[in-house]
Amino acid sequence: MLKKLFSRQPAETAAQETPLRSAAAGKKRVLLIGLDCVDPDLVFNRWFDELPNLKSLYEHGLHGPLRSCDPPITVPAWSVMMSSKSPGMLGVYGFRNRADHSYDRYTIANSLAIKEDRLWEILSRAGKRCIVIGVPGTYPPKPLNGLMVTDFLTPDITCDYTYPPQLKAEIEQVVGEYILDVRDFRSGNKAKILADIHEMTRKRFQLARHLLKKEDWDYFMMVEMGTDRIHHAFWDNMDPAHRFYVAGNEFENAIHDYYLEVDREIGELLKLVDDNTDVLVVSDHGAKRMDGGICVNEWLMRNGYLALREKPESAVPLSKVKIDWPHTMAWGDGGYYARIFLNVAGREPDGTIPPEDYEKVRDELIAGLKSIRDENDREIGTQVYRPEELYQEVRGVAPDLIVYFGDLYWRSVGTVGGGKLHTFENDTGPDGANHAQHGIIMVRPAGGLPRDHVLEGARIVDVAPTVLRLLGLPIPGDMEGKVLHA
Repeated sequence: MLKKLFSRQPAETAAQETPLRSAAAGKKRVLLIGLDCVDPDLVFNRWFDELPNLKSLYEHGLHGPLRSCDPPITVPAWSVMMSSKSPGMLGVYGFRNRADHSYDRYTIANSLAIKEDRLWEILSRAGKRCIVIGVPGTYPPKPLNGLMVTDFLTPDITCDYTYPPQLKAEIEQVVGEYILDVRDFRSGNKAKILADIHEMTRKRFQLARHLLKKEDWDYFMMVEMGTDRIHHAFWDNMDPAHRFYVAGNEFENAIHDYYLEVDREIGELLKLVDDNTDVLVVSDHGAKRMDGGICVNEWLMRNGYLALREKPESAVPLSKVKIDWPHTMAWGDGGYYARIFLNVAGREPDGTIPPEDYEKVRDELIAGLKSIRDENDREIGTQVYRPEELYQEVRGVAPDLIVYFGDLYWRSVGTVGGGKLHTFENDTGPDGANHAQHGIIMVRPAGGLPRDHVLEGARIVDVAPTVLRLLGLPIPGDMEGKVLHA
């Protein structure tokens, strides 16, 4: 099945015979289906023969793992994909980002935080009509040549979550109460979570089919968040390697059955596009089991980097305690990865690290963080990066260190108190999965290919220039990715 290897080709030297060209003579169109958090193993291996519509795209196009950005998380990954700019260039390193070098000012990475052009903005200026549904980083909506329905970060449906605003009334007529996200997917109420995920997905695809049939478009993109929510809520029910897995549990097949439902929805969507349409299916990152959490601020306190004026009796968020800044060198944020910030003299208000010692302290922290072992004193393979190692340019207030505990099998827990370094209870609610560094990409050129082709080395920044090439448009010189083709 996996015979011919495909690679990334610089846009300026892309061969004219590339299969990534709309084969028919009619109007070129691109349909991109985003499935947040979908992992290559589930689609390409484990359930491949049970997903007929994804299998068909696979067998008549290009496919492979898609290397996510660093960090491999939803915010900023979809904006990285759509701009072909790294988190460093975007200045967005997560959902919340430091606004400046003070200790308590943060900004939310909504659409207003993204200053670089994304694909629909480039296409709109070129006269291409775009329909964009549910892409993370689109609330509040901005004008475009076409229609937009914003993402899971929209507060609720009472907000202006569409462009143009009157589209909201049409959505209500088509699907009833539209669901932006499963708000309580970490509640532990698994029966309700599962029902809500299926309802959200059904309504999103129902809306997509409606707009696909009704509207004129050149570029149509939707992102389904249910694939992410079901992994976080049910991975421990599915994976025998998970510490909380119980064979024969009630929800053992929840993810499997949901994937089959998503595949059916994709099949119904694909019935509505013609042979002039190039089809892409992508995910922004993958998924893997979560073995536990490392209480990063507890480790920093134990090792003399973080000082509190008064230590709490039980675990509380770091923001709820009084930090002794004149005696603190570093602190960390929780999440799927850890962000470590240094308290640098002349940079932070009460900085303690002389600038000339900055690299020495970073080196110490890297060595120390990598040495953290699991609860049974086994190595876990933590990876630690300086942002300048990951990004061509570092904008905004980046973390001083980016940490993947246990190669992302462990999450970062930011709470302090309780005295534990390892925890198996998530500080933001039950969660069975972390993110993995590879998502998926499938590209079926217009008309399809006679057989499948493997894409090797595809990166998330390659998606936007590839779509521009499919639509016959020039690729901006500041995009970091390259066109995917033979």
